[in-house]
Amino acid sequence: MVNAIAHALRARGWMMATAESCTGGLIAAACTDLAGSSQWFERGFVTYSNAAKTELLGVPAALIEAHGAVSEPVARAMAEGAVRHARAQVALAVTGVAGPSGGSAEKPVGTVWFGWHVAGTTHSEVVRFAGDRAAVRAGAQGHALARLAELLA
Repeated sequence: MVNAIAHALRARGWMMATAESCTGGLIAAACTDLAGSSQWFERGFVTYSNAAKTELLGVPAALIEAHGAVSEPVARAMAEGAVRHARAQVALAVTGVAGPSGGSAEKPVGTVWFGWHVAGTTHSEVVRFAGDRAAVRAGAQGHALARLAELLA
């Protein structure tokens, strides 16, 4: 998947940024594991706290207060903020409940919201992953990259 993303970004002369919460930099690490990633990967934001989402990405605190950090509006704002605060045309964002605690009836452990901003358009999606913390984080990493590859194809 990373190879496909790299190829698509290089072909367009675009750069990519990531904004990660529950994945804690796993997506940026997967991207930069590929040699030559500096040609298409601009930067990664690990915005684990709500304050970091606001300070580094410009996500309004009121948006987080109204919807919670794990929500569609926040995932979209994270992706859009990553593009605004980086020299990138493409961004992906992840915010979720990796567990084992922190879940609720409406947002159980495994709930992850994704945002992708590609060439001026923002897409979002929620997925509920099964398994322990490592499985949720790995699932989120894989899904974020796979969907970005589809959006760039």
